Amino acid sequence: MSTGTEKSDCEKRCWQIALAVGVVLFLLLWIFGAGFLWGLLLGIASFTVVGLALILLRCRGVESKPEPKPAAEPKAVPEAKPAPAPEVKAEAKAEPAPAPKPEAKPAPAPTAEAAPQPDAPEGPARLSAARDGQADDLKQIKGVGPKLESVLHEKGFYHFDQIAAWTEAEVAWVDENLEGFKGRVSRDDWVAQAKILAAGGDTEFSKRTKS
Repeated sequence: MSTGTEKSDCEKRCWQIALAVGVVLFLLLWIFGAGFLWGLLLGIASFTVVGLALILLRCRGVESKPEPKPAAEPKAVPEAKPAPAPEVKAEAKAEPAPAPKPEAKPAPAPTAEAAPQPDAPEGPARLSAARDGQADDLKQIKGVGPKLESVLHEKGFYHFDQIAAWTEAEVAWVDENLEGFKGRVSRDDWVAQAKILAAGGDTEFSKRTKS
């Protein structure tokens, strides 16, 4: 708090005390018969005298207090810069050895006609043509019509025993890759039907196709 503010607060307290003294004196004089006017005049006089006296006695020392000086701000010490790291000279890179030349692959041997095609990344084995040039009547399988039979021939499936040998994974692959007929293999259980037909038997559906 500054000196001016302390002095002002001190004087305010002194006048408050003097006012209380003046009011009390006025009330006492009025009550004990000195009269309202005399009580008021003496109350004002006592207020003035007491206030000035208190200010002289109590607030004189406040003026002599020196105003505190702000502490000096510490000067920032400059940071020492780190010494630059020594440059490391890049070693001469060794030249890479020449890659070995790929060996020539032998030419594939000629395959016989109607031999099974190599397995695709997924899916069952297929034939390039029907055995002995005679395909089985795949329309005896429930769910296979003339159009779907043509699609199966295009994909290399001509015989009942081919379909009878399909595994679950191969059934899923064919289901996914029959354009326009997805899900037909598992829905109509072609594998079970093909096993019966490949063994020379008949299903209820194949009997109806023959009649």
